[in-house]
Amino acid sequence: MGTVSTVVGGISFWYAQEGTPAPREPLPGDTSVDVCIVGGGYTGLWTAYYLKKAAPFLNITVLEARFCGYGASGRNGGWLYNGIAGRDRYARLHGHEAAVRLQRAMNETVGEVVRAAAEEGIDADIHRGGVLEVAHTPAQLARLKEFHSAEIAFGETDRVLRGARETAERVHVTGAVGSTWTPHGARLHPVKLVKGLADAVEALGVTIHEATPVTEIKPKHAVTPYGTVRAPYVLRCTEGFTASLKGQKRTWLPMNSSMIVTEPLPARIWDAIGWEGRETLGDMAHAYFYAQRTADDRIALGGRGHPYRFGSATDDDGRTRPATVAALRDLMVRLFPVTAGVHVDHAWSGVLGVPRDWCATVTLDRSTGLGWAGGYVGSGVATANLAARTLRDLIQQDSGQAGPTDLTALPWVNHKVRRWEPEPLRWLGVHGMYAAYRAADRRETTSPRPGTGPLAKAADRIAGRH
Repeated sequence: MGTVSTVVGGISFWYAQEGTPAPREPLPGDTSVDVCIVGGGYTGLWTAYYLKKAAPFLNITVLEARFCGYGASGRNGGWLYNGIAGRDRYARLHGHEAAVRLQRAMNETVGEVVRAAAEEGIDADIHRGGVLEVAHTPAQLARLKEFHSAEIAFGETDRVLRGARETAERVHVTGAVGSTWTPHGARLHPVKLVKGLADAVEALGVTIHEATPVTEIKPKHAVTPYGTVRAPYVLRCTEGFTASLKGQKRTWLPMNSSMIVTEPLPARIWDAIGWEGRETLGDMAHAYFYAQRTADDRIALGGRGHPYRFGSATDDDGRTRPATVAALRDLMVRLFPVTAGVHVDHAWSGVLGVPRDWCATVTLDRSTGLGWAGGYVGSGVATANLAARTLRDLIQQDSGQAGPTDLTALPWVNHKVRRWEPEPLRWLGVHGMYAAYRAADRRETTSPRPGTGPLAKAADRIAGRH
């Protein structure tokens, strides 16, 4: 890696590249508004955006603990894609057709984010290259084919299955034996999107108060150290930071994910790798990776690393363990041996929200005016947009401004999830689960068997994913 050190933490590479935004003023004291949104990430900002566009007369305030995009919205892998957590469970609970409607809405959401960004003049390095997911082992290939068939059954008739040779023609991932590709995906720069969205929301007349941590949410009240915001509707849009709110410690587990990004790579390396389509790239491992080719020709690659901190603690400005950085770099070199000599410029971490049943949800409690959306389990870049438009429709329906819509009828609306176990069971369960997944991945690399082994299946049962 040479003599140049890798920057670790500092929130994320995306912020190191773009610079942190000029601070907005904190809440000056008690106030009353029509809608109070807690959380200045994608979910909160998109919700403010669509609500204000639909009802310009609404007085909307967004409260953010640090600055807009400080959490997962400013640290993610830049995957704008159509995956949604919990679809299979929703199919079991509400029927196949209900889950198909949810999937179609997610497919359309990719285009909606691209459309809205263009309309607002937000240049977020968006490139619609689709999503390519590869298999490295017989077991992964079997899962990939099952996954491909399932996606087609949920309406993705434009999905493509590729063999080893066709995959290598797209991206030369060492050892890839097959892949599946969907057009419903795009690469983007997360911070360019969140900063542009915050500016667009302010331009519409929404008030954003930063450096204003909310300590408690209760009906018609959001409590902060600087005062209380009173509103008929208070929306919790805090994703992986939800556990910091009073009474929410066991609501969603803050799962940790880590990333590295290389220096810009020269043409000779890209000639060896390919990746001219700039698809977002992942695999079918249990402890999977996610990656993109950035607009300035770097590889940004992420994975779980150290998955969970005791007591649902969150990270310190993206600081990442050296062992995690080394593991991600080793993974990158295994995938692309030609990168063995390149420098890793930056490493960082962030948290994402994981419900006990791994199902993303959107809820509005009509009796209290409390609403929330999240639990995206790492698929939030697009899902947050669909959640925001759904919250808009639920509020308009509840306030008598509109009737039910296709979005308010989706099966994830008002889905109830049980709470996570208390500590130390939470910590033991999560770390045991990922130890099992990693062991299963190691075993699959040396096994000719095409099926998923008992270790991974046991981990799925522990997690509550199946």
